[in-house]
Parts: sequence; structure tokens; C-alpha cells
Amino acid sequence: MTQIANHLPTAELQALDAAHHMHPFTHGDALAEKGARIITRARGAVLTDSDGKEYLDGMAGLWCVNIGYGRDELAEAAARQMRELPYYNTFFQTSHVPAIALAARLAELAPEGMNHVFFAGSGSEANDTNIRMVRHYWAAMGKPGKTVIVARHNAYHGSTMGGASLGGMSAMHAQGGLPIPDVVHIGQPFWYGEGGDMDPQEFGIMRARELETKIDELGAGRVAAFIAEPIQGAGGVIIPPESYWPEIRRICDERGILLIADEVICGFGRTGDWFASTALGIRPDIITIAKGVTSGYQPLGGSIVRDSVARVVNAAGEFNHGYTYSAHPVAAAVALENLRIIDEEGVLAHVRDVAAPHLADRWAGLGAHPMVDDARSYGMLAGLQLTPDKAARAPFAAEAGAVGLICRERCFENGLVMRHVGDRMIVSPPLIMSPAEIDTLADRAWTAIEETCSIARERGLFSAA
Repeated sequence: MTQIANHLPTAELQALDAAHHMHPFTHGDALAEKGARIITRARGAVLTDSDGKEYLDGMAGLWCVNIGYGRDELAEAAARQMRELPYYNTFFQTSHVPAIALAARLAELAPEGMNHVFFAGSGSEANDTNIRMVRHYWAAMGKPGKTVIVARHNAYHGSTMGGASLGGMSAMHAQGGLPIPDVVHIGQPFWYGEGGDMDPQEFGIMRARELETKIDELGAGRVAAFIAEPIQGAGGVIIPPESYWPEIRRICDERGILLIADEVICGFGRTGDWFASTALGIRPDIITIAKGVTSGYQPLGGSIVRDSVARVVNAAGEFNHGYTYSAHPVAAAVALENLRIIDEEGVLAHVRDVAAPHLADRWAGLGAHPMVDDARSYGMLAGLQLTPDKAARAPFAAEAGAVGLICRERCFENGLVMRHVGDRMIVSPPLIMSPAEIDTLADRAWTAIEETCSIARERGLFSAA
């Protein structure tokens, strides 16, 4: 059977799924027992499942459906390209029009001095590219010993061997022999969870200077680059203190290492700018992109590279790296149409002037709940902490994530997709959400949190560690 007509009953779909489909980041047997939630269609910011239940998608898929679901223009762009040139590679001194046009457009949008793009199929692949590129760059500069890449604990940079190694999540490192050699980690700028009694700005500087300490410990002659998300996404929407990024940039400049900004989540309007690097003044040497570049309609990733780095790599002979689907013509065509829509429909202005301010106001209001603290947002990214004791910033005595999982499930029951990271609840809505939809998101979130609070008390979970 190659197609499932509109459509089998939910129970039959769940049985087929359990029999044959291995899901990412999922306990397979547990899912098979419960049955997967089957999403069948979507429009705007609303998903519909196989039973006809609707959900407001507070996560924009996996942080990626920036312009919302159901844009026929992207389907038409894909169809046109499939008819004209459905596939060709960009190896061996060959190119095609969509790759050329997309690289040029990204150079127009990127921060000044970043005019080169190496394409991949995903953010994970792009970060694998970055590992090889920065090491190749330093070897070409006559410094082959500069191979170590510094990343952060609780960061997320993908799930390939390289990407997961750069990421700092212990559960991922526990499987598959990770991290690979010459990847090391420092602390994250998470003041709420790790700042203690420090002033947030002092904490931001302290955490940034862990990079300086690590470089000095290893020796600047060994360190190639530092990689970080401008705002940590999968780690819990962690917004660093304002002091953090200027200090990071100073350290990278003074110690002579490259700075990689992983903008797979933050890029293409989520912060109200094309790139968070612009909004936060990061000035990176490489920007990792994916997700919002096509609004998730096609898989595409890449590395936007500063001219000074690209010149060295391009002059150093053949760069023995690439992917079958680097700059896939259909994905590139969809990306170009997606970027046109973001530009011509004023999506960035909508985020800056309408959606983000309204989300910030309604999200901050969730902080009035007795079980909610640290309700913060930046652009169309927001996170809050569930806690039994706000004054003490205390975690629950229960296993980390137990209360967050209850809240996630209550969100689904109330028609909202909101993710939990431990006991932090996070959203990353489509950028095109209206104020009325944001009101619905906040109202449903409040209801879910209230129900979670009651359940936690009933189950004896509402106590501080």
C-alpha cells in the first residue's frame, strides 16, 4: 500500500503506525500502547487530527512553520520547480538557478559581510558542516591544531553525530558514543535556574567568561570556534541576560576563535528581525539556518559564512564535503517563495509591532498564576517555569518533568500545542498569529496550567524539592 485514502479510522492508522513507523525522540512501545495522535490537515495556525479535533499550534510544528500552514503559493512554487528541474546536484562545478537565486537572496538578508552560503538538508547537517568548515579553515590558515569547538550545556544543535555532540543534552550524550572528540561544553546563561542570588547581568558576564576560562585551559592554539543559539530553544526558551552576548563577542575576538550563531530556530523573523544576530548584536562568523527558511514546507538548511572565512575555504582547494540534497532545487524554490511572502506581506513588522508585543503582554499575565514564574518572551518565543514556590525559585520534589508532562497533556486536551522541557512550558507560534489567536493561546494555556495545578495537588506533587 503506497497511499492511504481519506482516510482510515484513527484506530487503524494508529495500528499501522505502531507496526511500522519508528518515531524520533519517542519511547516506541509506550507510544504503541497509547496510540499516536494523527494530524491530517492544517490551515493558518490550526491543526486538525484524524478525529476532527482542532488544536492551536503554539509550536509552529517544530519551531518552523513561520508563515503558517496552507499557503498555496509554496505548493505552486514546488510544483513549478518539479516540472522544470525536479532535482540536480551542485557537486563537480555544477549549479542551478534556484540555488544561485537563493544564495544571493540570503546574502542580501544576512548581516553585513556575510555573503556566502553552503547548503544542507537540515540544521543538523548544517552544524556538521560547520564542524568540518571551521577545522578546514584553521588548517588552511596554517593552524591545524585548532580543532576544539566549545558549546554549552543544555544547548540543542541537532541529532546527527556532530550536531548532537555540539548540543549539550545529557540524555542524547548517553546514547551512541557522544560527544565526538574535541567538543567541550560550558555553562548556559540560564539565570532563573542557575543564577542563585547573583544579579542577572553579573550572571550573564560570569557565564560568558566561562568561555574565556575554557579557552585558556585548553590553549587558544587548540580552540577553533564557539557555537551557541542566540536564544536557547529546545533547552527551554532561555533568554540570556543582555550582558551575555557582548562579552562573548569580546572573548572570541581577543582569543582568536570563530563564533557560530545557530539560528535554526531564531532566524527568518522569529525575533522581529531576519536574524536574531542582528537583534542581539552578536556579529557571528557563521550562521546556521534551517526551519523558517522554508517555513517547514521543504527540508533545507545551510551555513551563511562571513566573507573572511569563505575566502580562505574557497582558496584552500577542494572542500571534500557536501550532501546529495545540498541546495535541492525544489527546496530552494520553496525557500525563495517563502522569503518573498515574509518580505512582501510585512511579516517582520507584524511580529515587531503587533504579534510579539501582544504575546509578551498575555504571556507575562500567566505569571500571575501561583504555579508560574519566569514568564518571559522575546519576539515569538516564550517560556515559563512551573514551580511550587515562586519566592524560592524552587523545583518540584517530584521527578523533573512530571508536572510539565501533565501540563502538556492538559494543553492537548484544551486544544493547544504547547511543549514542555522538564517543568518549563514553551511556545514558538507561527509568526502570522493574530492578536485574537494569541488571546486564545494564552486563555487555553491558563486553563491547562490551572488544571495541572489541581492534578499536581491531588497526586501529591505540589511540594518543593
